[in-house]
Amino acid sequence: MTLDEVRRGGKAGLAKALAQIERFPDAPETIALLDAAHGAPMAHVVGMTGPPGVGKSTLMNALIACWRASGRRVGCIAVDPSSRRSGGALLGDRTRLTTDPEDQGIFVRSMAARDRLGGLSALTVSAMVLMRALFDVVLIETVGVGQSETDVVGVADTVLFCVQPGSGDSLQFMKAGIAEIPHLVVVTKADMGAAAKRARADVLGALSLGGEDGDAGWTVPVLMVSSNTREGIDSLVAGIDSHAAHLAAKDALSRARHAQAEIWLVEAIRERFGREGVRRAGSLSLAPGSSPFGRLAEISDHLRID
Repeated sequence: MTLDEVRRGGKAGLAKALAQIERFPDAPETIALLDAAHGAPMAHVVGMTGPPGVGKSTLMNALIACWRASGRRVGCIAVDPSSRRSGGALLGDRTRLTTDPEDQGIFVRSMAARDRLGGLSALTVSAMVLMRALFDVVLIETVGVGQSETDVVGVADTVLFCVQPGSGDSLQFMKAGIAEIPHLVVVTKADMGAAAKRARADVLGALSLGGEDGDAGWTVPVLMVSSNTREGIDSLVAGIDSHAAHLAAKDALSRARHAQAEIWLVEAIRERFGREGVRRAGSLSLAPGSSPFGRLAEISDHLRID
């Protein structure tokens, strides 16, 4: 399928394209589709992570409703944990969403994390790139984060980290690997009152100890949200839009996405051929604006011949 055919095919066309990517990731038609999608980004990509039970799926539902009410088309990727025995997953995140199946402006894809420990599925990057060329917003919900599952920073333009009041999440947030990834912090279940306010104060304290982050000029806001009552959802959407505007004003978005593409290329080579494959591949840098998918195919062919 071509990118134009996927666009004309609506939700059914996108589902067919994602199935093609999953079944035939190295087929020339798949590479051509992903190269075309990589060169035509439209959506702002939002990644959402946080501990299990923090309310990510409920917040996802509230964000979708807010975006759709304003006319924005939304693509969602929900990554669920997998069974170590069977490799399968319940893919229950989709059952928590109350989206209209007839609404062509919303598409939800559930994915099993398989054996990936970074909170994402191996298919996430490819699916994100394709959906980024089709929607206004792409929302990615990761597997419940522990202390090291921070891969979402490698696929999202804006990262949300969710904290639950009264659960010790604010202490986990102080772990360096977690504290460095978010552009916005969301204290969920704000209707818990004093506990939510304490959690927000704890996170603000942790952020103040972190010094300067890698996104100069951006101060990470800590927002309180109740998905059930929709309290704070409009402010969260405004915060996401503010970060997108911040990236655009600094001309930082294209640079960040280019860095993500190079990191993904290295990881893909390492996953297929190991560290020795990365060494033998030589330079894995990408020309500005070039797609990592075609480059991966070229390098893979070269390494297999050698």
